[in-house]
Amino acid sequence: MYKNKKPVFFFLFPAFLFLALYLFYPFLRNILNSFQIIKDLGAPAKGWNDPIYKNYAKLFTDKNMGIAMKNTLIMIVVTLLGQVGIALVLSLMVDNIKRGAKFFRIVYFFPIVVSATALGLLFNLIFLYDKGMLNQFLEMFGATKLTDWKDSAHAMVTMMVPVMWQYVGFYFIILLTGLNNISDELYESAAIDGATTWQKVRYISLPLLHNVICTCSILAVTGALKVFDLPWVMLPNGMPMGETWLTGTYMYYWAFQGKDIDYSCTVAIVIVILGIILSKVVNMIFREKDY
Repeated sequence: MYKNKKPVFFFLFPAFLFLALYLFYPFLRNILNSFQIIKDLGAPAKGWNDPIYKNYAKLFTDKNMGIAMKNTLIMIVVTLLGQVGIALVLSLMVDNIKRGAKFFRIVYFFPIVVSATALGLLFNLIFLYDKGMLNQFLEMFGATKLTDWKDSAHAMVTMMVPVMWQYVGFYFIILLTGLNNISDELYESAAIDGATTWQKVRYISLPLLHNVICTCSILAVTGALKVFDLPWVMLPNGMPMGETWLTGTYMYYWAFQGKDIDYSCTVAIVIVILGIILSKVVNMIFREKDY
């Protein structure tokens, strides 16, 4: 396309250098650290693990890592259905609104601009056992027994609801933008041919949103793998009794509280590998097909 390639490389080099310093090098260093003995953050390695694959073998015997993997897979399903799914429905509804669409965009996007720490504290107040807003609301409708929303039976749902709620607006904006880029002439032609609203969605909106939905799904999957801030504020240290660990929170625990940097690096590598594999799976599911 360009006869002289030098200017292209000149402008690409700063971005490549930035990625090399802050992405590729840390990742390669992370792999090296997972084979070494590093117990404190910033401390030098005290040697190599014996055997060298010790941390990777530990992954298969670590009960909490198994819990974190299971909960993270559940979180992935919840984010796909609860975030992308709800966002898709909302975007399709708002796209058909002639007046007030801007209002809904602001309302649904608002949770994204609020920090996860603030949201975690907010939902902690909502789910408090005593004097929590949700329990008080249920008492107004005749509930005689207070519910502990952070016990073993409810903790996972308590953690997932705010995570799901926070990012619906993010995917809503992406999907709505995709819908706005679809030509109105297609819908007008379909209306002339007698197509119903569902038929317009089925045969026009969804096929043309194919790549956008795929992108949102990949973002949701990779986001669920590394989600940390909101779950940690609400349920730190996997409470209750280590039942709500996620891969992101478990990695953080070993790095900053468990004083086992090399094992934390191992968990981080697992997160990256899972992200790559699941992204490929989503791409395979959403590969181009005839509608």
